[in-house]
Amino acid sequence: MTDQLVEDIRGALRVVIDPELGKNIVDLGFVYDIAVADGAVRITMTATTPGCPATSFLKEGVQAAALIVPGVASVDVAMTFEPAWTPDLIEAGVRASLGFAAVN
Repeated sequence: MTDQLVEDIRGALRVVIDPELGKNIVDLGFVYDIAVADGAVRITMTATTPGCPATSFLKEGVQAAALIVPGVASVDVAMTFEPAWTPDLIEAGVRASLGFAAVN
């Protein structure tokens, strides 16, 4: 059940779009971890840079999106910049659509 709930939450987070890159935060590699215990969810995520002006917007969107998932009672969103986000974390197809060269 927990694994399915984590996947349901991950799916719900795809509606949160980074305003700078125009893609969802899951495909951009912003979501580092989703932990669930008795309906309490802790999402560890990042943004492109520590000074990103969209940080509050992203956190609020993540919390709102996760709260609508059945089985979620509460959501805590923790921002981290360790490890630092890099374009390598973007899903390959999305990375190509954003014009990042493939690294072999």
